[in-house]
Amino acid sequence: MNTELEAELKQLIVEALMLDDVGPEGIDVEAPLFGEGLGLDSIDALELAISIERRFGLKIQPSEEAGPKIFASVRVLAQYVDSHRPPQ
Repeated sequence: MNTELEAELKQLIVEALMLDDVGPEGIDVEAPLFGEGLGLDSIDALELAISIERRFGLKIQPSEEAGPKIFASVRVLAQYVDSHRPPQ
């Protein structure tokens, strides 16, 4: 578990999606990002994927099957980013 990366992703979510009513500290790393959790939609997923690609230098190509898994929660997203980003 990479809590530093999780914190960075929470901050990125708030900034990239301009969430005025939610701060990084208000995002539960285990909560769903879509639907009942944070309530994001498909446009948010696209914007978030672009922001992650820019920040971490990796390409996210979420298919209909993989997309929901990659963006399931901040924790799952952090694991994906950590295992797919280029070495620094």
